[in-house]
Amino acid sequence: MSTDPGTQTDAPTNQLLLRTLVLDRSSPVPLYFQVAQAMEGAISDGRLPPGSRLDNEVLLAEQLGLSRPTMRRAMQYLVDKGVLVRRRGVGTRVVQPKVRRPLGLSSLYEDLKGSGQAPSTTVLSLGPEPAPATVAEAMGIPAETLVTVLVRLRSAGDRPIARMCNYLPHTVPGLAEGLTASVLEEHGLYEVIRGLGIQLHAADQSIGARTATAEEARLLKEPRGAALLTMQRIAYDDHGRVVEFGSHIYAASRYSFELSMLAG
Repeated sequence: MSTDPGTQTDAPTNQLLLRTLVLDRSSPVPLYFQVAQAMEGAISDGRLPPGSRLDNEVLLAEQLGLSRPTMRRAMQYLVDKGVLVRRRGVGTRVVQPKVRRPLGLSSLYEDLKGSGQAPSTTVLSLGPEPAPATVAEAMGIPAETLVTVLVRLRSAGDRPIARMCNYLPHTVPGLAEGLTASVLEEHGLYEVIRGLGIQLHAADQSIGARTATAEEARLLKEPRGAALLTMQRIAYDDHGRVVEFGSHIYAASRYSFELSMLAG
């Protein structure tokens, strides 16, 4: 069975899962949720790779000894999470899961690594350039001030997720000199910054959305005009100095932000 994300298998591929799925009917955990959790686990560990087609709800319910409404609820739970997709004439298939990133002062590299995924980075460019007016204003420096500009392509599971452009000031001692393409292809930017003895303290961040240009779509292997998430962030060290200004784009089909909130 192919594990290529772009491969769609024609025969249902849920038999191994059904043989190993054990339901605890005495548990207070609802049966639909036990089924959904088991299926999500099989998708996460590759037993049900992207493109796998599943039997319909009636057959799955019979094979698991469940009622059809219970099986339907389990499947709908996974559809709502973006793990499965239903299409008329095609059936139910596993889709490429999105990277879900919590909002916090961490880098995408750290978030991917922390979630058990294998991030990879290609440095597209790295070097000194005059800061554009909008970037200079955000960083609180005069326009055309020389800054280090870093552009990277970040991937997970060999699929591109984000193009990241970071502007780093020359006013923080050791920052620009400590960045090399070889180091940045093996480590996250914030990890490198902390390794230089610079303590990240706070950040201002804004999130938006737009459609991809032809070049952005090509780079992220998305259709032209595909939806993109955008993020801009200004990070400060413990002295209140701007450490970096980032302007990133993410493929919305494979990426989302998560935000936890408390009632006031």
